[in-house]
Amino acid sequence: MTDYRRIMALLLAGRSYRDVVEVIGCSHRDVSRVKKVIEERGVTADTVVTDEDLGAWFSDGRRLVSATYEQPDLAAVLAGMKARRHFTLLMAWRRYADAKTATTGAGEGLKRYGYAQFCALFADYVRTNDLVATLHHEPGRAMLVDWAGDTIDLVDTASGQLSRAVLFVAVLPYSGALFCRAYLDMKSPAWLDAHTRAFAFYGGVTQIIVPDNPTTSTHQRARGDSERVVNARYQQLADHYQCAVVPARSKKPRDKAAAENAVNVVNKRVIGYLEGEVWTTLDELNEAIDERVEEVNHELRRADGTTRWEQFVAEEAEVLAVLPTATFEEVTWKEVKAGRNYHISCDYQRYSVPYALAGRMLRVRLTSSKVTIFDGHDLVCEHRRRTGRKGQYSTLAEHVPPQHQGIDGLWSRRWFTDRARSFGPATVAVIEAILDRHAIEAQGYLDCQNILSGLGKANRERLEAACQELLNNGGPGTYTRIKRLMAAINSDAQKPRKITPAPSTRKRSNATGSGVADDLGPQVYVRDATHYELTPAPVSQHDQEQEDGL
Repeated sequence: MTDYRRIMALLLAGRSYRDVVEVIGCSHRDVSRVKKVIEERGVTADTVVTDEDLGAWFSDGRRLVSATYEQPDLAAVLAGMKARRHFTLLMAWRRYADAKTATTGAGEGLKRYGYAQFCALFADYVRTNDLVATLHHEPGRAMLVDWAGDTIDLVDTASGQLSRAVLFVAVLPYSGALFCRAYLDMKSPAWLDAHTRAFAFYGGVTQIIVPDNPTTSTHQRARGDSERVVNARYQQLADHYQCAVVPARSKKPRDKAAAENAVNVVNKRVIGYLEGEVWTTLDELNEAIDERVEEVNHELRRADGTTRWEQFVAEEAEVLAVLPTATFEEVTWKEVKAGRNYHISCDYQRYSVPYALAGRMLRVRLTSSKVTIFDGHDLVCEHRRRTGRKGQYSTLAEHVPPQHQGIDGLWSRRWFTDRARSFGPATVAVIEAILDRHAIEAQGYLDCQNILSGLGKANRERLEAACQELLNNGGPGTYTRIKRLMAAINSDAQKPRKITPAPSTRKRSNATGSGVADDLGPQVYVRDATHYELTPAPVSQHDQEQEDGL
């Protein structure tokens, strides 16, 4: 298409026909045509020439040609593509081409555009009619939140079961500071906990929260009603943090364009980096997510040379509202019955209660971090809330009855040594030697079980005596050897005693005169040889007088 405006500008600037042809790439006829219009219309460099004027002065006959074609309803095509995600230009053109030709009026006998020309007309229409406005955000005013569409797989190491973690995304649109965390579902507890963690991450509270319209944030008062209201629990969170919840308009993703952009960043910079690895726990996955978010916020520099976090600290952090002293927690009350195993079941996890309360109906308060159990209005106990794999047990030692005390830590070194301690120190020493003798400690569990449960079940004292005999004589402890030693002990007199070193016969000396004896062992004193020398018997006074009289 000939650019008549540029030809006119060059001619008014005094350029020759040859120069204009070389610059524009047009023909001499086009230059002559423009020169003629300039002279006829008296156009100068100061004259304002509109596109309508150019169309009227240099008509190429396209309007006459287009008058012979039936014009498509391009506005309806654009609206259809916005309303239906699977609606395409090809479908729109086929409907336009297959429509019945008007047989009366101005539309009689009109032709239809081909697909290529139809696409060109639609592109020109969109360029001038489908415009967007630029949203100007204020620092600290809004926090946009959404769930990322993509997920990351979690593998349970015990069962091999595969589950999917969904990612919560929050962003401050002014600075672009990003927050992300993974959860096992998109239910209300996870939704509220994510908001609490996001506020703690930013160190303050924005004036408004802009979510999408999931069921965790808003609901309809009545079926078919276009009005949506904020859920009661979500409103409680907003009241706690002294902010407002303003959901985006339904089917208006551009209202939260910053959130959509943040989700796109998370999909590429977080999920794209982590989905190829194997993750077994949610905590492990969230630690890796924190590292990726750290890179996005602190290392990626944008076109203006700053990072998201630099702009957040410089212009947005100080205008955020102060966090409340108490953290908001989702609270749920349940009434459950303690089972025969003195545990209650809440949210597919097991928590212990005092065994005396087995079979009782108890009240349970569940928060995101704690499980508090009440017997009526009396506080019974409190547990840290379990998450992740279903069916986990949280058991407090004081809740276990005496007959079950030995079950804790079943099939472990501590379990065997604790059982051996009830027999005696010699049995403990033999059991520890058996476990230490195996390169793989678990390979000695069966030998320990056979000795403690098999040999020690009938006679605990004889097992302890046999183990003491084994320690006195030396040698490895085996089931067969201990059994033979036990068979040889048929009375208390034959029970071996622990070998103790003989006391020292060296007499203690106190050469220093300090009154403190040398540390030479047990307190044993041996008489020296002078004690046993013969000495004359003492003479009485009567005998001495008789001897003198003689």
